[in-house]
Amino acid sequence: MSPRLPPPAFVLDTFARRGLIHPEHPVRVVKALRVLKSWGPTVAAGYSASALRRPDAPAIIDERGTLTFREVHERTNQLAHALRVQGVKEGDGIAILTRNHRWFVDISVAAGKLGANALYLNTMFAAPQITDVCRREQPVAIVHDEEFTEFVREASEGLPRWVAWQDAPDPDGAPSLDDLRENFPLSDLAPPAAPGKVIILTSGTTGTPKGAQRKQPQSLVPVASLLSAIPLHARETTHIAAPLFHSWGMAHFLIAMTLGSTIVLRRRFDPEDAVATLAHHRCTALVVVPVMLQRILELDPEVLDRYDTSSLKVVPVSGSALPGEMAVRAMDRFGEVVYNLYGSTEVAWATIAGPKDLRAAPGTAGRPPYGTIVKLFDADGEPVEEPGTTGRIFVGNEMAFDGYTGGGGKEVIQGLMSTGDVGHFDAEGRLFIDGRDDEMIVSGGENVFPREVEDLLSDHPGIVEAAVVGVDDEEWGARLRAFVVGVDGMTPTEDDLKDYVKQNLARYKVPREILFLDELPRNATGKILKRELSRE
Repeated sequence: MSPRLPPPAFVLDTFARRGLIHPEHPVRVVKALRVLKSWGPTVAAGYSASALRRPDAPAIIDERGTLTFREVHERTNQLAHALRVQGVKEGDGIAILTRNHRWFVDISVAAGKLGANALYLNTMFAAPQITDVCRREQPVAIVHDEEFTEFVREASEGLPRWVAWQDAPDPDGAPSLDDLRENFPLSDLAPPAAPGKVIILTSGTTGTPKGAQRKQPQSLVPVASLLSAIPLHARETTHIAAPLFHSWGMAHFLIAMTLGSTIVLRRRFDPEDAVATLAHHRCTALVVVPVMLQRILELDPEVLDRYDTSSLKVVPVSGSALPGEMAVRAMDRFGEVVYNLYGSTEVAWATIAGPKDLRAAPGTAGRPPYGTIVKLFDADGEPVEEPGTTGRIFVGNEMAFDGYTGGGGKEVIQGLMSTGDVGHFDAEGRLFIDGRDDEMIVSGGENVFPREVEDLLSDHPGIVEAAVVGVDDEEWGARLRAFVVGVDGMTPTEDDLKDYVKQNLARYKVPREILFLDELPRNATGKILKRELSRE
């Protein structure tokens, strides 16, 4: 397929190859197209159209059972009618604090049908963070799982709150979403004057999470762009293990909805359960963040051998850095199925690396897909074009965010937005991430990016994972401190690891200290919380 295809032809070509365009009853097709024209490429349109095209096909499978596309459409119609009666209007925000299950989908789609904004909260937030975010974002209501009741009490003071996943009645009498929608009509709603926004919080690995607001896409090009690089197909089954509240899980929720695919959800990730789930439901895709893939690969081979994973065609990975060695091990185990996406909450995706590039250049972030531009600039804003030369990464595509809800945004050069990372292209046009722009350490006058040292330490046979931070040093200005998690049964010493780094990298990149931990602190999407390590 030529990248020079104009957008309409590109979308049609991609959708045909992915099975979205296929022989079916013409009346259903016409009705679905009318829905898409009325609602645009939104979450509200997705389930409405699928309910017309495949009403009795499974849409969601979770611990509570299976829901068809018709059932999801009708449940969300009822819930949207109920929310309107409760006073939720177009443009209002609803805070959502839930794990992966059917009620996440219910409230997301119902908000979309009303034109309300969905504010997704991180399930690892403490009560003060939830309160701070809600005070800043000013939602008109809060939806949460039963387990988070104590966490949202202060944040929800004066606001209606409704319970999503529930095993027992709420102690304060708050109704569940099922209670709320009961007795409301199944009838369709009219499209809102303007589609609601999706507000996803940044990872908050270095400070307070910010709300990144994104409009609904203006066309089908972004979905087609992703599908052109990651071969997901229509009417298949996807196990989304990554958190839906994060941009990576959310992207695959929207893609599966567009494809009319079944999504399999579990509230909590367990590596063996994830493999058992994909084997039981014959999933063709498993959506994970790198730490999830790592924990699956850490399972005993005898455990993995119990499950038939031959249905698996695609393992999309994103959310944090994917070590090249891990990608190779995963493909050795499951086949040529790993697709690594590099991006951020603010720019959406930037590059995608498929199996061929991951084999040829382990550790690469890949190449820009259709409709995305990636360029490097130096500190003065001048283009960096020489292969192998590090520069700041800037990205342009239709999915870039509208700015932070509290004001401000990312630096923009020539219409392209900064990711906050630095990297380089190789001679084949593949991008490599060298580290965060603000993580560069100047030690003895030499510039060092921790990512290179982290990747090397992670490749050591006695090390599971590593993180490197800079600490103040009176003599050198700064020095490197490494934190590592060892492999059970193997005991490399600090000197062993220092010698290993010295043999492979310049001497000024050797950490002065290497500390052994049982595990590295992470957020819900697997990103290492370096601010906590800096306190060690």
